[in-house]
Amino acid sequence: MVLLVCSSSLFLVGLDTTIVNVALPSIGDGLAIDTRALEWVVDAYTIVFASLLITSGALADRFGRRRVFVTGLIGFGVTSLLCAVAPTAGVLIAARVLQGVAASMLSPVALAIVVAAMPDPRERARAIGVWASVFGLSMAAGPVLGGALLSVFDWRSVFWINVPLVLIALVAVVIVVPESHGSRTRRLDLLGQLLLVVLLVLVVGGLIEGPHAGWSSPVMLAIYGALAVVAPVFIRVEARRKAPLIDLAAFRHPAFTAAVLGAIAVFVAISVTLLFNTFYLQGARGWTPLATGFAVLPIAVGATVCAPLSGSLVARVGPRPPLIIAGCFLATGGLLAWVATAGSSSSDAAVVLLVAAYALFGIGVGFANAPITNTAVGGLPAERAGVAGGITSTARQVGAAVGIAVAGGLLSTVFSSGSDVRLVDLAGALTPGWIIVVTAGTGLIILATATGGSARSVRVSTSGRPAPR
Repeated sequence: MVLLVCSSSLFLVGLDTTIVNVALPSIGDGLAIDTRALEWVVDAYTIVFASLLITSGALADRFGRRRVFVTGLIGFGVTSLLCAVAPTAGVLIAARVLQGVAASMLSPVALAIVVAAMPDPRERARAIGVWASVFGLSMAAGPVLGGALLSVFDWRSVFWINVPLVLIALVAVVIVVPESHGSRTRRLDLLGQLLLVVLLVLVVGGLIEGPHAGWSSPVMLAIYGALAVVAPVFIRVEARRKAPLIDLAAFRHPAFTAAVLGAIAVFVAISVTLLFNTFYLQGARGWTPLATGFAVLPIAVGATVCAPLSGSLVARVGPRPPLIIAGCFLATGGLLAWVATAGSSSSDAAVVLLVAAYALFGIGVGFANAPITNTAVGGLPAERAGVAGGITSTARQVGAAVGIAVAGGLLSTVFSSGSDVRLVDLAGALTPGWIIVVTAGTGLIILATATGGSARSVRVSTSGRPAPR
């Protein structure tokens, strides 16, 4: 019951991402905004979400995981209301920032509650497999529910729907979830937190603004200069802290680093694929939002079915085999989607190939999440499970933000003109994105192979430094 209730937070976060994706064209029409502004609607939420995850995990370890979890649920419901009534793009983006703050208190904190409730490593690995399958369910529910809502109501309904879901989750948490704390708590690294926010804003903002302002424009030159200052300062500050926001020492262990890089790669691929699907089918093929939502069901089915299998496989043989399987399916799915969206493909052939590509992609996503999460959580002591969950979720959301920024930049070259979109032109814009998806899958295979047997089990000493088990 604890696993079921806590998984609801991951469902909410995943649902919000996928349901907003399918609603982006409707939001653009309703608020009269272009692709660049739509990218900020997604990434304003994602940047803040990613930036605050680790701090939220640390706060939960210190002040109580259920307390922070409930606070996040209430905040998520309130900010969803703000998004639903936003009169302008600026207000919507500001509300999405606040929604990201609330969301950061959900998934890593809930994962810490689950880890605390299941101390046995094998049981925990299987639970993480179930946990990962919830993301697949949210991928299924988001686009289909969003498409159904948009067929009856306007884009605001995709935010209204969060309110009853939050109320149900709140009641369940109060009844089922026990309070828990980390046995060791750390001081908050406020300077590190600020620097991380600035760093992510610069990176993702640069990727969003670059295609519009020009990569050699004064704005981009200023961003490059700021990055050259902020990045080394962040590393230096974190290296000198006794209780850093991000424990850089943990990245000395190859398996832990592979888990973080793998999380980024998988979510770059997911974000690129979902955004491409929305604009390819709705913008170029003329599909309805509901039909577009049903198109990604193969991704959701593959992710939902394979995630528990991956969790069981991790419990038996470690994370390396499922990561290799995930990489193979992700890369193959990306290649097939590349062929499907080629400008020369007929409508029927493109749909068949795209459905097959999404099925392969979903299997890859399903096999990827459990070994990545299990390795990252196993890389920190149990009393710092909130921070461990935060690191994993941060990596995922950084990947999601980067994926949205890159995919949006590619799509803006076609959809910003205001004229009808030609499939040949769109195929040329999609090609670099599909290459990124294939590269992400290939990268998983390389990471799993390079870490070898060391990826099977990782721990970090109580001092925070990694050590082989």
